[in-house]
Order: sequence, then C-alpha cells, then structure tokens
Amino acid sequence: MQPPTTGGGTKPAGAVSAASGEGGGSPEGYQRGLGTRQIQMIAIGGTIGTGLFLGAGTAISQAGPSLIIWYALAGAVLFLVMRALGELLTHRPVSGSFAEYAREFLGPFWGYATAWTYWIMWVTTGMAEITAAGQYVKYWFPGVEQWQTALVSLVVLLAVNMISVKAFGELEFWFALVKVVAIVGMILVGVGVLVIGFGDVGDTASVTHLWKDGGIAPNGVHDSLMTLQIVLFAYLGVELVGVTAGEAQDPQKNIPRAINSLPLRFGLFYIGTLIVILSVVSWAEFHPGVSPFVAAFAKIGVPAGAGIVNFIVLTAALSSCNAGGLYSTARMLRTASVNGHAPKRLSRLSGRGVPSGALLVSAVVMAVGVVVNALDPDHAFAYITSVSTGGAILVWSVIVVTHLRYRKAVAAGTAKSSGYRLPGAPWTNVLVLAFFAFVTVLIAWGSETRVALYVMGIWVVLLLVGWGVLRRGRA
Repeated sequence: MQPPTTGGGTKPAGAVSAASGEGGGSPEGYQRGLGTRQIQMIAIGGTIGTGLFLGAGTAISQAGPSLIIWYALAGAVLFLVMRALGELLTHRPVSGSFAEYAREFLGPFWGYATAWTYWIMWVTTGMAEITAAGQYVKYWFPGVEQWQTALVSLVVLLAVNMISVKAFGELEFWFALVKVVAIVGMILVGVGVLVIGFGDVGDTASVTHLWKDGGIAPNGVHDSLMTLQIVLFAYLGVELVGVTAGEAQDPQKNIPRAINSLPLRFGLFYIGTLIVILSVVSWAEFHPGVSPFVAAFAKIGVPAGAGIVNFIVLTAALSSCNAGGLYSTARMLRTASVNGHAPKRLSRLSGRGVPSGALLVSAVVMAVGVVVNALDPDHAFAYITSVSTGGAILVWSVIVVTHLRYRKAVAAGTAKSSGYRLPGAPWTNVLVLAFFAFVTVLIAWGSETRVALYVMGIWVVLLLVGWGVLRRGRA
C-alpha cells in the first residue's frame, strides 16, 4: 500500500521524521520523544487506574481477603504475557506492536482484528475511566452531574495529546508519579496504624482481619472466583509498553527494563496495598461503588485524608484514560490505517508527529461514555468494564499465540532470534491460554458480566463483515 500524500503540515504514514524532540524519529514517522523515565511511568500509569482504586471496592465486598490471591495469580499470568510480548518487541520494535506481529506471524486478518479489537477495548476502558472521574468529583461537588465531569476530562486530555508525544509523556509522568508516591504513602500510613496504633482504627487494626473475619473467602469460593473479571480489568494497560515501542528511545534496553520491573510493581501497588488496607480495616467495611482507599482513610481519621486520597484516585483515572484511552487507541487505529484496514486519512501525522486524525476519532467514539453516564450513571461502570475485560482477554491471547508462531519461525530460520525470551515456552503459553479460557467461562457464568460476551460476539461478527468488505474492495 502506498502512503497517502498529505499537505498542510501533515506527514505521510511512512515518512521518516527528522530528528526532532528527544531522540529523533522512528521509521514509522513518529518522534522518539519518550525517555526512560517516561516509559517507566507510562508502564506504571497504564496499570494503576480505576480497576484498582474503584473496582476493588466491589471485589473486596464479594471476595474478601481472597482477592489478594487472585491479584497475585493474575499478575503472574500477565507477567508471562508481557515476557512473550517483550521477546517480540526486541525482535522488531514497532508502534502498534502486537497488531503488527499478529499480521506478520498469523496473517493479515489477525493483524486487522487485533488492531481493531485493541482499539475498541481501550475506547471502552477510557469510557470507564471518565465514568470514574465523574464519581470522584461528586465527592466534593455532589451537585455536578457525572456526565459533565466525564466530558470536561475527555476534552482536556484530548487537547494535551494533540500537542505532541513529549507533552503527553510529561503529563503521564506526573500523573503516574502522583500515584506511586500516594500508594507508597498509603502503605506507610497503614503500617503505622498497625505498628503504632494511631488513628481511629488503631485499636482494632490487625493482620488477623485477613483470615478471622469470616475466613479468607467469607462468601464462598464461587463468589470469590467471580471477581477475576474485575481483577483482570485492574491490570488493563500492562501491555502499553508495547504500544510505546515506536516512540521510545533505545527500545532494546528500555522495554526489557520496564517489563522486568513488573513483578515488583505488581507486588507493591496491588498486593501490598490490599494487604495493608484489609489489615487496617475489615473487608466487611467496604462496599461496591466506593473506593476502598478513600473509605479506609476516612475510617482511619487522618485530617483531610479522604479528600487527598480522592484527588489521587481522580488523577489515577485521568492517567489511565490519557495513556490507554487516547494515546494507545490513536496509535493502534493509525496502524490499522497504514495496513489498509481503516480510512487512509487516519494514517496521517501532524507536524509534531501526532496521529491527530486517529486521536480525534477515538475521542469522539469515547464520548459515547458521556452519553451512557447521562442515561444510566448507576450501572455505567459495570457495563463498560465487563466489555473492556472481554476485549483484553482476546488481545492478550493473540499476543501469546503470536509468540508461539514466532518461536516456530525462529526454529525454522525465517525469523531473527531475540535475546530476551519467555521462560518455559511453549508450556507457559499453554498455561496462560488455559487461564484466560477459565476466566471467560466465569464471565459467561455471571449474570452482570455476561453482557461482555454478547458484545464481543457482535464485535466478532462486525470484524468478519468488515474483513469481507475490505477484501472485496481490494479485489
């Protein structure tokens, strides 16, 4: 496919950018404006969002302390997914990574399907994040409608992303830094409550809350397992490191470094915080729709603590929407365009190397979340997150299967081997796929989450119809 010609300050899809910004340009025309600190923080920012800060409230009330086990298990599985992706990325670092690899090793249809599925996954996730932002703002301003906050958040983040990748990276760096500092601070305060006994819950706080208040799974194993969908939603964004490959400085070094830090980040940000919070306050004190972090600090009695934590979880939602909802969807939509699977105009880059057309389309579709918030604010979050998780399982599974085909190509001598390898392959690939199949069965089992399978079924039909139209058009 020939790259489209452009005018008026835009660059064609295949243009090589001049050395501008940090690190010059990539072969795809993007500017390599993301440094080591920004890549690391984007990796953090994508994985710490609404799923943990808001969704954990519902999961804790349902699973109790056993939720910690599921976070550890899901984290281990997704680390294997990321090691598989890391091996592909060091083989050939490109923006739109897993869609490109699917096209290369599985065939054109899978590249097309992966790009569009990842796009719709993050569009719906962005809807969830701006939904959560609307709920957080109501903590201070109960009179402000949820959809109004969602709309303002989307417009502001779109404007920042339109400026340049460096502006996006800098904003995301500070968003993520707030989250990291806040989580470390939360853990230290919680440890202080447990050790010193200060605060309103100092006399009752104890690690025995993890097993004495009804047991590890107080509502039974079935209800506990049903929270795996929420847990996986909390990990959405872990694959963002792959999307940044085309705009990362020295990707051969920075990407493996970011992936190798995942176990430490998972252990601290997810498992560590849950252990501390559930030790300070009994699981029975948490309720759906309320951030467990805000609730815990309100019960501890730290002056203005709940308000500060509410601000932090608001930045977490905006960060995830910024990194995943807008940045990654625009890059993936442009990848589809470059491959001939979307309108050619969406492959154009602005003078600053931003896929502005793709970015604008993603934001417009994401605005559907504003409408959902206006029509049904009470159930908007549950509907949207279940659909996002279904899309994520599809994309993560494609990454693992693509890695298997890549390994076969390496063995056949048709692909270059990477020095950064997935341990235990191909058996680890099979274990990961079996885990995703199990979670899919659980999603189908739940009455509230089953909507995800209906939506994904419709999505598969749309993908097949779209592919048929594309093939006829080319013929």
